[in-house]
Amino acid sequence: IVPDSPAAGRSAARSCRISSWFSSDAAGATLPVRKYHDFKGAAMQMPIVVGAVLYDPKVSLIWDIIRDFFAQNGCPIDVVFYTNYERQVHALKHGHIDIAWNSPLAWVQLERETQGKCRAIAMRDTDQDRVSHLVVPSGSEIHTTEDLRGKTVAVGAADSPQATLIPIALVQRAGLVPGVDFQVQRFDVLVGKHGDHVGGELQALQSMMSNNADACAMLDLNWNQWTTDGTINPGEYRILATTDPFDHCVFAVREDFDPQRERQWLDVLFSMSYDNPQHREMMDLEGLRQWMPGRKSGFGPLSEAVEGQAYFG
Repeated sequence: IVPDSPAAGRSAARSCRISSWFSSDAAGATLPVRKYHDFKGAAMQMPIVVGAVLYDPKVSLIWDIIRDFFAQNGCPIDVVFYTNYERQVHALKHGHIDIAWNSPLAWVQLERETQGKCRAIAMRDTDQDRVSHLVVPSGSEIHTTEDLRGKTVAVGAADSPQATLIPIALVQRAGLVPGVDFQVQRFDVLVGKHGDHVGGELQALQSMMSNNADACAMLDLNWNQWTTDGTINPGEYRILATTDPFDHCVFAVREDFDPQRERQWLDVLFSMSYDNPQHREMMDLEGLRQWMPGRKSGFGPLSEAVEGQAYFG
C-alpha cells in the first residue's frame, strides 16, 4: 500500500491545519474538538485517531503506509504512538484516541476497566487461534506438566500473555503452584509492551539451552520460526505441552464510538489485499495475510490466567 505519490500525501498533510485538537476540562476529561479546515477555510473530515505501541522501529513505517492508504481512500487517520499499553488503554478510555491497536492483555484490561463497554472490531488472521508451547530438551525426563514439580520454567516478561501468563496457567492446571511447586525464571524485557517483541521469550529459550532452566515457554509462531531458521534444533528439543487456543492483538473502540465512522474505517481496512504488491509490504511487516472482523471469544484463556495469577491485583 505504498502510495503512487508519497510526496503528494505529505504535501496534502501540510496544506491543512487543525484549529484545535483536544481541550481538557478541570477534571482532566478530554473533549475532542471537531473543527478541521484547510488553509482556504473549507471544512474537512476530522481524522480518526488510532493509538499504537511503538515496540519496534518498524511500527512507525507500518503506520506511515497505513495512514497514506487510508488518506487515498477518503478516510483520514492520525496515529499516536505510546511506549506502553497501559497508557494506551487510559487514552482510549478517556477519549484521547478513537481506536486502539491493543495487545491481548490490553484488551482484557480495557474490558475490565470499562465493564465491557468496548468493542473488538478487527484483528489479523494470524491473531486468531494461537497457542503457546512448553518446550523441553528431547532427552529430558519431563513428560507431563505434572513432572515440572520441583523444576524451573523460563518465561518471558511478566506482562507477556503468550510467553508467561497463559503458559503458567497451563502448569497451574496440573495443580502446581508457581514459586511453591515449581520455580518461574522470568526475563522482563521491555515490560509494558506485553511481549510484542521476542526479547524475553528468546532469553527464556537461551536459558533452557544453557541448562539454567528445565523448560521454557514460547508462542507457536516462534517455535515454527526458530525450528526453521536454525535457532532451535528440532532434534534436540521437543514440545512438552500446548495451551488452549487464544486470540492475540485486536483493534478496540469504546462503546460510544460513532458507528458510521467505524464502518468507514473498517471498509478501508478490509479492502487491503495481500494479492496487491503495494499492500503486501505492510502486511508482511505486520505479520498477516488478511484483516478479519474482531471477536471477543478468543480471550478466555488469558482472562483465566490473569484471574488465576491475580495479575491485576
